[in-house]
Amino acid sequence: MAITRLGPNQDITAAKIAGTINFKNLIINGDMSIAQRGTSVTGVTTTDGYYTCDRWRSQTDIGTWTISQSTDVPTGQGFANSFKMDCTSAGTSNADEVSIRQYIEGQFLQQLAYGTSSAKSITISFWIKSNKTGDYTFSIKNVNSSQERLLGFNYTIDSANTWEKKTFTFSGDTSTSIENTNSAEFELYWWFSAASALRTGTVSNTWQNYSAGNHAISTLAGLGGSTDDEVYLTGVQLEADTSASDFEFIPYDVNLQRCQRYYQIFGSTAPTSCNMTNGMAYSANSSEVFCPTILPVVMRTGPSVTQNGTIAYRTPGGTTNVTLNSTAVSEKEVFMNFSGSFTSGDPGYIRNPDGSSSNYLEVDAEL
Repeated sequence: MAITRLGPNQDITAAKIAGTINFKNLIINGDMSIAQRGTSVTGVTTTDGYYTCDRWRSQTDIGTWTISQSTDVPTGQGFANSFKMDCTSAGTSNADEVSIRQYIEGQFLQQLAYGTSSAKSITISFWIKSNKTGDYTFSIKNVNSSQERLLGFNYTIDSANTWEKKTFTFSGDTSTSIENTNSAEFELYWWFSAASALRTGTVSNTWQNYSAGNHAISTLAGLGGSTDDEVYLTGVQLEADTSASDFEFIPYDVNLQRCQRYYQIFGSTAPTSCNMTNGMAYSANSSEVFCPTILPVVMRTGPSVTQNGTIAYRTPGGTTNVTLNSTAVSEKEVFMNFSGSFTSGDPGYIRNPDGSSSNYLEVDAEL
């Protein structure tokens, strides 16, 4: 099948996707190739968030962790990267949660026809590696506002420090629909440690009404109790089928644009002379600069905009450091207001003043 690539400034829309690439994988960035936030974060503890590989969220309530985009991958499978969690300061395993997650918008799941007699089966497949053998759990939560639902499967990591592929098929849920929203309606969890309250019930491979105790197996092996503990994940695919197919590799540029629906970063690697945004700025008065910016990809919802490090305003008369003051946002554009000391009426642009990777604007519409 011929693949038509979208240009770097073209919005990804359902119509364009339908006319160019037939995505079968409901997971975004399942090969862990996109990491806009950076390739490694140290000292992660007692927190839930996005750190390296786009769309991949981690929970680390036990110990201290380094989270990274790794180049350790299963041999001969075509992957270049994996998502790695490495325990650097131990806690007590299974005293609380250690997990990897991905959340999926409901409007991307309507083809599953849940809540009807035509509900489709889904198959999850992934490659995983850990130092610690034993029992682990994968689960999916349908966040239906009328009745939340849950299913999962238990699997075993059989050999330490060895890549293993895991696959499981679930029947469709004929009783409960997936709400058609841009919110997280499927929550996917890979459980590596879990408090007892999450392990008191039964992990079922058929859909059941949600109960927190049914999330994970009672004999969960548990990571986070030793500085030897680590886990790698890659090649994640969730598809509407009764068996697993080969992993669907998406061209890097298209994969990046899919990730930018949720998160975009301006300026972290830009040369000092470059405009961090794609719009001209202007000083409306002696203390304010306005910067209208069309987003390169339409985002999931109106994003938040955050300044990190030092941002500057460049005019013909020189460069002045500025502070992000306020924003007006939509899914397609942001209108930023910066404060500082300026000559009223000067045109210019927003830039990274010294090229440092710590200077950037973060545009966030994550689930």
